[in-house]
Amino acid sequence: MSKLNEIHFKNKESIFPFLFRLMKYSRRYKKWFYSLFFFVLGVAGIEALFPIIWMKYLDNTIVPAFELLKTGGQPEFWNVTKYAILYMALGLMLAVCVHMFIRSTGKMGESVMFDIRQEIFAKLQELSFSYYDKSAVGWLMTRITSDTQKVTELISWGMIELAWGISMIIFCSILMFIYNWKLAFIVTGSIPLLIITSTKIRALILKYSRFARRHNSEMTAAYNEHIAGVEVNKSLGQEDRVSGEFNILSRKMNDVSYRSAYFTALYTPVVIFIGAIAAAIVLYVGGIAAVSIPAGISIGMLAAFFGYATLIFEPIMDISRFYSQAQSSLSAGERIFSLLDTQPEILDKPGADDFSKIKGNITFENVSFHYEADKPVLKNIDLDIAAGESVALVGETGGGKSTIINLICRFYEPTAGKILIDGEDYLSKTIFSLRSQLGIVLQTPHLFSGTIRENIQYGRENATNEEIIHALTVLGEDEYINRLDEVVGEGGENLSLGEKQLISFARAILSNPRIFIMDEATSSVDTLTEAKIQKGIQSLIEGRTSLIIAHRLSTIKNCDRIIVIKKGEIVEEGSHYELMEDKGYYYDLYTRQLSDEKEVDLVEEDILEENN
Repeated sequence: MSKLNEIHFKNKESIFPFLFRLMKYSRRYKKWFYSLFFFVLGVAGIEALFPIIWMKYLDNTIVPAFELLKTGGQPEFWNVTKYAILYMALGLMLAVCVHMFIRSTGKMGESVMFDIRQEIFAKLQELSFSYYDKSAVGWLMTRITSDTQKVTELISWGMIELAWGISMIIFCSILMFIYNWKLAFIVTGSIPLLIITSTKIRALILKYSRFARRHNSEMTAAYNEHIAGVEVNKSLGQEDRVSGEFNILSRKMNDVSYRSAYFTALYTPVVIFIGAIAAAIVLYVGGIAAVSIPAGISIGMLAAFFGYATLIFEPIMDISRFYSQAQSSLSAGERIFSLLDTQPEILDKPGADDFSKIKGNITFENVSFHYEADKPVLKNIDLDIAAGESVALVGETGGGKSTIINLICRFYEPTAGKILIDGEDYLSKTIFSLRSQLGIVLQTPHLFSGTIRENIQYGRENATNEEIIHALTVLGEDEYINRLDEVVGEGGENLSLGEKQLISFARAILSNPRIFIMDEATSSVDTLTEAKIQKGIQSLIEGRTSLIIAHRLSTIKNCDRIIVIKKGEIVEEGSHYELMEDKGYYYDLYTRQLSDEKEVDLVEEDILEENN
């Protein structure tokens, strides 16, 4: 199966629908959303006032005080105290606003992250098996971890930088034009140049950073592969060749990393230099005006505009940083939204109703199926399984046995033909009402974190202790009764493979299924455990339809019917004894396996004799 192709937006304009969609999540929390922007505007407004306070302080207090001192007068110190109190009050207001917007941002960011992760997890539960066939587990894990973190930071802290930067520029520009439009033109004239330069350099940094990440992934993959395969490299004398290949990858990584570092180092000095040019022009033009007779501007105004010329750096850098962050987060957002927009292939059809209690008759009418259009897996299968009948599916690996099971469970649906359960097309019924009456035990058991008891009653949370004990007793596993509160660990890591399989059997039994399915369910347990399970299965399948795929053909001899699948077609069917009498494909499979088992037994006997 090929891996899932991610959806990529091709043009730069795609950043705006991406941001718009993210904003929808933020606006679910209107209180925090509007609170954030209100206090960010407050911070920007207060910071924009500081140069004006400085101007008023110089012109109304410091300059007049010097004039009084020249004439022998005594200046009033109350004015100095008044401005100090005013500055402290504004500082307090600024601190409150900063606290409030950080609090609002944190609350909104965590809430948005919670929503996105919940939606991703719910979508993953909803999606069909075919999606997982094409998606690597690591790819899916990254969606709910680092990708979610990245887009959430953009919508919370990134939006603060953008809102603060824009509002700061607007407030500063308004105040400058109120007091002196000529100097305001000088300062604001540098803004477009600063924004364009910042954006271009940031784009180059992002471009080479992406190249570096890609080359780093290739280099890490090669490193892992050749460390794991070092024995093969040495045995074939390929050390120099693989070292040369790794050297090429490393050089590519070195080249793009250097370019990224170069433009990163270039960014801040260029912005500072452009801002310094604007500040120098303000000093020159404003200075000439201030020392002219009569003076064109006051000393305080010159100081204020110099302050604005240097203050304007930071908001522009924040805006360019947001743009770079948005571009960097775009690919993470694409991956998240491509997942959330994926529709399940297996859904209840319009007007579907529930199965009542299933009897267990299963009919395949000319059923065909493929995972990929040019690679048929099942070809025109006609099959009728009576309610209560035990049926074994045997055949070579890849012949289509597990696919038949997957179709019965409606993990997939036929690409042609129909499947009937108790005479009704199962596509006209709800998926839940079908699967809730199935008991499925797979080759590789999966346990969830928790106790043995919790794992057995996973499908029936309201099951009583007596029912759990009965499920274990049917399997002949009384020893687990005293271990029900034992913790199994993540994925059942505290238990052996055989123990995990026995628990998965008990879980299936507890659901009291109408159709019981075992797909290579005993291949991972030892012979003794398998014998105990087989004994329990005989009583379990009485009165139920059961389908069994077994690796050891000797374990299915007592099934009512054996169906032999080869290359997607039914080639033989009948009881074990009928098929053995026919001496066809099944006979060859059985005798060959029996011969192999005898050889193994003989080898084991020889080893025992030698040891004795």
